Amino acid sequence: MSYIAPIGRLVEQFRHLPGIGPKSAARLAYHVLKMDKSQVTALAQAIVEAKERVGYCSVCFDLTDTDPCQICRSEGRDQSVVCVVEDPKDVAAMERTREFKGLYHVLHGSLSPLEGVGPDDIKVKELLDRVGKGIQEVIMATNPNVEGEATAMYIAKLLKPLGVLVTRIAHGLPMGGDLEYADEVTLSKALENRREM
Repeated sequence: MSYIAPIGRLVEQFRHLPGIGPKSAARLAYHVLKMDKSQVTALAQAIVEAKERVGYCSVCFDLTDTDPCQICRSEGRDQSVVCVVEDPKDVAAMERTREFKGLYHVLHGSLSPLEGVGPDDIKVKELLDRVGKGIQEVIMATNPNVEGEATAMYIAKLLKPLGVLVTRIAHGLPMGGDLEYADEVTLSKALENRREM
């Protein structure tokens, strides 16, 4: 479809977002054009502010605007239990259950030899460094797909000799699914019924 240059650039920028095809990008662009200038300015400022102020926690590698993050600093959290997830979105999904009271560790991916992702490409070394500092249980909450299972098994093998309890969330989640799309009840049950690896 042919657009005048400013609309074309806006559509093209929206197409860079995940899950946004050409039609959705055009719909978003036209919606932005209908918005009040103050709303557009607020949206643009929110995007710029998030990009400038949000970084990774130096302890758990979750997204944060303070370092360490609020969860790592909280004295009300169980400092002896760490839940390992693949992505910052998974922390948000787990927190929605209001069931988990420990800490997190975000790997920023999973092992995938076919895509060239090995142990050095995700935050495995950083997890091993944390385990020596009073961690008694590591809950593997990687996604229930081939890569997530391989990552959980690999990390479990590394942690077993360190004398830490390694558990895996129960499979109340569908194979091939992602944590961020699971409902709170399913995640809550999966966490409650975790098992030792």
